[in-house]
Amino acid sequence: MPAPIRIVLTESEDRTLSELRVATCVPQRTRDRAHMLRLNAQGWNTPAIAEIFECHEHTVRATIRRWQTDGLGGLWEAPGRGAKRKWQEADLQYLEHCLEHSERTYNSM
Repeated sequence: MPAPIRIVLTESEDRTLSELRVATCVPQRTRDRAHMLRLNAQGWNTPAIAEIFECHEHTVRATIRRWQTDGLGGLWEAPGRGAKRKWQEADLQYLEHCLEHSERTYNSM
């Protein structure tokens, strides 16, 4: 079992994380990470936080370690994460052309 990991937040860090947690212009995963950090600073342990967010304990520990090493910047996704774009601009233009000039009707069903 790993040793308990605990962070201490200053008043300004806590206020920043609190504002970040409710900001609608921030990705949900980043808001969740801010909330994880606040819970840890309030005394919650890693297994309890993982249960709240329905994730693995490793995810919570990684978030806390990223906060310790990178600070606020560690909450956002690293560049290059996620699936790479497969469609080219020419593909999208072709589809738009087909939709505009086709007699067939399309819907989302």
